[in-house]
Amino acid sequence: MAGYVEDRWYKKGPVDPETGKAPQVETDLYKKCKRYRVCGIPGVRKRSFERKADADAWKAKAQADILRGEFVDHRDGNVTLAQYITTDYWPTKTGDPATLHTVETRINVRIIPYLGELRLNAIKVPQLRKYLADINERYAAATVIEAWGTLSSILQAAVDDEKIAKNPCLAKTVRPPSKPERKARAWSRERVMAVRAGLDDRFRVMVDLGVGAGLRQGEVLGLSVEDVEGDLIHVRRQVRVVRNRLVYSLPKGGKTRTVPLPKYLAEQLAEHVERFPPLEVELPWTNPAAPENDKQAAERAPQRHRLLITGERQQGAMRRGVFNEGPWKRALVAAGVIPPPPPRPARTAEDRARKARGNTKYAAAPDDGFHALRHTFASVQLDARESVVAVSKWLGHSDPSITLKIYAHMMPEADGRGRAAMDAWFAGDS
Repeated sequence: MAGYVEDRWYKKGPVDPETGKAPQVETDLYKKCKRYRVCGIPGVRKRSFERKADADAWKAKAQADILRGEFVDHRDGNVTLAQYITTDYWPTKTGDPATLHTVETRINVRIIPYLGELRLNAIKVPQLRKYLADINERYAAATVIEAWGTLSSILQAAVDDEKIAKNPCLAKTVRPPSKPERKARAWSRERVMAVRAGLDDRFRVMVDLGVGAGLRQGEVLGLSVEDVEGDLIHVRRQVRVVRNRLVYSLPKGGKTRTVPLPKYLAEQLAEHVERFPPLEVELPWTNPAAPENDKQAAERAPQRHRLLITGERQQGAMRRGVFNEGPWKRALVAAGVIPPPPPRPARTAEDRARKARGNTKYAAAPDDGFHALRHTFASVQLDARESVVAVSKWLGHSDPSITLKIYAHMMPEADGRGRAAMDAWFAGDS
């Protein structure tokens, strides 16, 4: 294969007429640079070495890697991780705007401050061990696992872009922590009703929709009066936050679905509509950013829907975070699920008059969020021996195996029918 090693310090001088040989003479680069340079390999930049043995070894490896289609010039990895993300990786990312925003935040907060100044080809296993130790000190295991997965995706993209030869995140001696197992927990009827009673009247139907139909919180907030038809609920959209702006989008996984409407829930919805008439709310579809072309304009065109759940002052769609840290936490306190917040002395007479509940700091409740209602729905259905396939469909899971993985521990114990069947089988075989 083409390629040779050039001596940059010496060249052949004029031929000596007496000997007929051309002696070596010093070049202008003598002792001003590395002496040996590998040249002449098609598609490979020249590379210099101090020793000829090193130049020969690199030339042979480069030629072999080219033949296998695996050659990577490590000098391409001289850019910092932050530069690579900014110029190469992030501009090519596409997908759901909310997910992209989450990933961007994860990169800016949990990756770049720790590794951003390192060159790509300097990120090795020792640096990753220190990175894991640093973020383990600050974040929970689930957060560390997410950051690690994102970092590995970035470094794998650098491999595919031929910036580095391999992804150090795949090394066997460095691994993120294991995610602690957290089984889905269903609430008792007493707790559900106590939390429901602690909510403002206009939000109580949210509990009914979570427990009675298994809707996710964003799907409840995006439910319109037109989505309720006969004894069915059509789950067609959700309300979510993208870059601090509310938008409509398809439910999780981009899938709509239909859920049966129990009689009790139908009655609660009818009463809610009578007391709190639906409000027509216009929001962008999926992405709140200004469109840059006709295709984006069509995809992001605002939609109007008559929402069943709106803000406390009927000003528009309800923000999930506002509900969770306000009405929901107050209801959890009223039901005795979490302790009341510590008393906070008013600073001024204006504060006392205002009684701003929105600034109250409640205890964390990671296992007692709105999603517990969805778990309760699944628990009731499975305990009644409803088909796992049907429950999976109603929950909007992409596959029944996901439902089993999450809720298998909620399924009723075997009641002896299996043992009786085996006894009958053996009896018939004798």
